[in-house]
Amino acid sequence: QVRLVESGGGLVQAGGSLRLSCEASGSIFSINAMRWYRQAPGKQRELVATITSGGNTNYTDSVKGRFTISRDNAKNTVSLHVNSLKPEDTAVYYCNVQAKITWYGGVYDYWGQGTQVTVSS
Repeated sequence: QVRLVESGGGLVQAGGSLRLSCEASGSIFSINAMRWYRQAPGKQRELVATITSGGNTNYTDSVKGRFTISRDNAKNTVSLHVNSLKPEDTAVYYCNVQAKITWYGGVYDYWGQGTQVTVSS
């Protein structure tokens, strides 16, 4: 199976920055897309950023120009640099990967436990 461990969340003032990291471990054959989601209290989980195995990226409109997603394929890690934070960015941020654990198997979604980001005004 695949285990995802996130780190880097915390409390920061508006305008500040954080770097969220997520490391995938376990019996991994390959990883396709890697994503960051977030869920604010009382709201649905929202896709924030995606990076494909080829390095193409996509962002939700509200974070474009402020957040940067990157990956290290050799280490099976994905990071999210979050800059110019706003109070509305407050949420639990979740790492998601699409991975295969064998060459002949299917692609499955795996999730981290989440890391809290709180932005004070």
